[in-house]
Amino acid sequence: MTCDWNELEAELAAWEQAGLTLPLWWRDDDAVAPTPQLARMMALASDFGLPVHLAVIPAQAQPQLVDAIAGDPLVIPVVHGWSHQNHASPDAKKCEFGNDRSLAVLEDDARRGLVKLTAMFGTALSPMFVPPWNRLSPQLPTRLADLGYTMLSSFTPRQADMAAPGLAQINTHVDPINWKGARKLVDPTDLQAHVLQQLQGRRTGRVDNAEPYGILTHHLVQDDATWKFTRQLMLRLLNGPARAWTAQPTQTQRTL
Repeated sequence: MTCDWNELEAELAAWEQAGLTLPLWWRDDDAVAPTPQLARMMALASDFGLPVHLAVIPAQAQPQLVDAIAGDPLVIPVVHGWSHQNHASPDAKKCEFGNDRSLAVLEDDARRGLVKLTAMFGTALSPMFVPPWNRLSPQLPTRLADLGYTMLSSFTPRQADMAAPGLAQINTHVDPINWKGARKLVDPTDLQAHVLQQLQGRRTGRVDNAEPYGILTHHLVQDDATWKFTRQLMLRLLNGPARAWTAQPTQTQRTL
């Protein structure tokens, strides 16, 4: 399907005319091992010089993954729950860190995730917690900060810049995969309309533009059409007002 990018490009031109910048970040979920799909994603990050925050599933993470991303400053591992196992009831939305288990158990799994990935990646790991399916108990954020996490990331625009004292909220905002359908690319026209609406809200001050604007990908399942759209979107944002944002392992946010 051919995309007509005219409306989005006009919006990006309005940003530049207004002297605005868009803090842009990238999160990719469900990493466990080196694969051709991971290599493809890393090549895209290199093409654009855009860091990718790789959400690694601790319980399944393979030692070979460490070697696969070692030395690449554009790949920043973060913690993706513990085992990516659904504990919700059959009639509820999937969730690993929801209210179906005790807070003590949730806290223990979050701790185990941070401990294991710190042992694997050392100082390269950024202490960001990414709950599988972007859902978690509202009681958990304060515990995450106590465990040593400094950031929490889910999906949709954040309601506040801090999820809890000491825990910044850094969400993602656009996911090109139609998870409720064939797990292929969402209709590009609908995707562009979604992005356009979000950017207009930020430009006009109706939405917080201080929050980095997050692109969410899943390298293991994305097909060629989905990657093509992702590349085209990134290209236009980075050629326009976007400036790469990175959650550094040192907990220092910086613009590249």
